Amino acid sequence: MEIIYMILSIIATIWLTKFAFVRNRNLPPSPFPCLPILGHLYLVKSPLYRALGKLSNRYGPILMLQFGTRKALLVSSPAAVEECLTTNDVTFANRPHLLAGKHLGYDYTTLSWSSYGDHWRNLHRIASLELLSAHRLQSLNHIRVEEVRLLAKKVYGRAMEDGMVEMKSMFFELMLNVMMMMIAGKRYYGESVADVEEAGRFKETVMETFVLMETTNVSDYLPWWKWVGGRELEKKMVALGEKRDRIMQGLLEEHKRKLVVAAAKGGGIEAGMTEKEEKKKKKNLIEVLLILQEKEPEYYKDEVIKGLMQVLLSAGTDTSSGTMEWMLSLLLNNPQVLKQAQAEIEDCVGKDRLINESDISNLPYLRCIVNETMRLYPPGPLVFHESSKDCTVGGYNIPSGTMLLMNLWAMQNDPKNWEDPKTFKPDRFRGLQGSRDGFKLMPFGSGRRSCPAENLAMRMVGLALGTLIQCFEWERVGEEMIDMTEGTGLTMPKAKPLVAKCQPRGNMAKLLF
Repeated sequence: MEIIYMILSIIATIWLTKFAFVRNRNLPPSPFPCLPILGHLYLVKSPLYRALGKLSNRYGPILMLQFGTRKALLVSSPAAVEECLTTNDVTFANRPHLLAGKHLGYDYTTLSWSSYGDHWRNLHRIASLELLSAHRLQSLNHIRVEEVRLLAKKVYGRAMEDGMVEMKSMFFELMLNVMMMMIAGKRYYGESVADVEEAGRFKETVMETFVLMETTNVSDYLPWWKWVGGRELEKKMVALGEKRDRIMQGLLEEHKRKLVVAAAKGGGIEAGMTEKEEKKKKKNLIEVLLILQEKEPEYYKDEVIKGLMQVLLSAGTDTSSGTMEWMLSLLLNNPQVLKQAQAEIEDCVGKDRLINESDISNLPYLRCIVNETMRLYPPGPLVFHESSKDCTVGGYNIPSGTMLLMNLWAMQNDPKNWEDPKTFKPDRFRGLQGSRDGFKLMPFGSGRRSCPAENLAMRMVGLALGTLIQCFEWERVGEEMIDMTEGTGLTMPKAKPLVAKCQPRGNMAKLLF
């Protein structure tokens, strides 16, 4: 027992000495107490963005936290975030090395997890040009239009059955189909899917990924914890990583076989196509990457391609589908806003055709609703970066290797930045172009590591919700307001899936069929 006390005393002494030394290095203020070994981990509660928001309200917008062995800089003011993402943009362009990046990010080599450098820049360029550029998005417009029409038809079918529609799964399946069509040229949900069993495995894997990513891994902050009892979560990550890899590899092999067959039948031209038709054919992302692999096999390895596919699927599904669910929930709780949005669509589009993506720029109130939804419920409430060298923020010294936590939720719900921030007021964004309002509103981040899929997300949310608003009358299931409680997770999901009542508006049903 004396040995144990001695060891604990030594640890406490070292920790307190280190803490006293740190106080003289002009670091940002730090909440008291900072416990030996644990640091501020005792303050970690769910949802994390709310817990950290309370800390900022109490101690200030720039704080230094100690999560076990990791230092973390918490910023929650537009001025501090602006300094991090402008003056110190390159310095904070890295991601922290967490175990999820090792086992689910091909050892920190994917677009989401890799350190800032040549490899990351090349991945970002591929994603931006080959899938997410304005030209590429326009060329793939037919995919989004078709999938949104199929969603509206599905909602119509449920409405005709009993009028009750569960929207969470519908939005999720919509986004997964859109991303899979753009990436691999196949759908995973609906009547025309090629393999129902494969679709089931894919959905299971996607949902398992979100569950694991929502779980705080103590070993990321206390490395010795995995030897005490924290290896179970890591084992699950390893198993999930292998499962995800098999699915992605299967998609790759399927496309490789098609290329071999096409080459054998026509020197690279697909069977039955003329050379002119082949050039007009819109290639999906896998086809583009496999062509690059033939030219540069030493760089475009299967792992690089699979990692890019996984990142785009993960980033492009849950965030946008969650925003759609929050947006429709807010409209159901604010029917006067819903009526105003329907009136705007009727004035701009009319009653004789369905809304198109090209109409969205002429629907300013709809864009206001989208922006206000993302202000209240940002798809990424906490943004994680890491410093690559020493720097200063707000006059404080920030050491190299410090994890940066930008609390977008706290900024976007702060009365210092917004009048009456808890109230749903789309009109506050009248006149705003795009989805940025300085650094007060930045749902897609900013700087080098901002979300490259912003344009796609805004198109999808605008088109999908615009179509549902145009085609259906919506109302709550009962007299009670829609429950707006937030669930746990990195992307701020609703705790209770949205269930609503709807019926077709006027002659809209004729336009769907």
